[in-house]
Amino acid sequence: MVSSKRFLQDEPILGRALCLFVERFSNLDDPVLQVTGKLADDNSKIAWTLLGTALYQDLRMDEIGALLNGLAKKFPEDKLWSLPVPKGGDIEAVAESALGSRDWSLFKNVAGIFWSVGFFVRRHSDLKAWVEGSTPEEMWRDLGEIYFMGKRGARPKACAAIYRLCGRSPAGLDYAAGRGLKRFRWPDLPLTMGARRFLSIMGPAREGGFADLSPEQKQKMMNEFCVALYPENPYAVAHSLQFYLEDGESSFMCRECQAGCANCPIYEFCDYGVKES
Repeated sequence: MVSSKRFLQDEPILGRALCLFVERFSNLDDPVLQVTGKLADDNSKIAWTLLGTALYQDLRMDEIGALLNGLAKKFPEDKLWSLPVPKGGDIEAVAESALGSRDWSLFKNVAGIFWSVGFFVRRHSDLKAWVEGSTPEEMWRDLGEIYFMGKRGARPKACAAIYRLCGRSPAGLDYAAGRGLKRFRWPDLPLTMGARRFLSIMGPAREGGFADLSPEQKQKMMNEFCVALYPENPYAVAHSLQFYLEDGESSFMCRECQAGCANCPIYEFCDYGVKES
């Protein structure tokens, strides 16, 4: 495997095509923001984004969208954190209805995650002030209070939550972290399944060996690749790559969103597009 910078130097045409892919897909909301971006006030938008991020595990994009939308309809806006808290059975009933079964790895934890996010909101009260008064590192630390947001290691869900809250619209909600502070460190970029596919199929790891890398090495490759491709906004790359070969309603999302692979900027480089379009 070569470095990300060297890979893009050796593959300038692919790099330019991928920039066009990023430009196209960076304008799409992810399934969490499709629900939370429409809520009425800052506390609701932030709280429900935290909930959606904590729940987003072992689910397709359409499934997390259906689950979060179902919960938001049953327990709208501040019902997420108001007392008394909803009964666990009522929360599970929404999850079962949205997913069509109870066969989900987090099904037994869904009520606990819901309650935990509610407790976090009650503890921090004004969530917009919390975001704007915290550095990303401080937010990352605080988010460890939420059940299934992660306690140790890289905490990828906490990182994803920070970028959903602070990323540029429409890939994020545009809240200003660390207002008044000139310099701070951003967390690791989201390493989604789509990004993993790209790095291993078409990116710097396409010659093999990606599966053998440690989680830390995979994350390092992701961070470096996004910065090398689009230094002005690396998160736009991470956000866009989540759609690559991700299951949609009847085909891959990247294909469905472009009405066919032939319209995709990276079509000529993608074996899946060549074989199936």
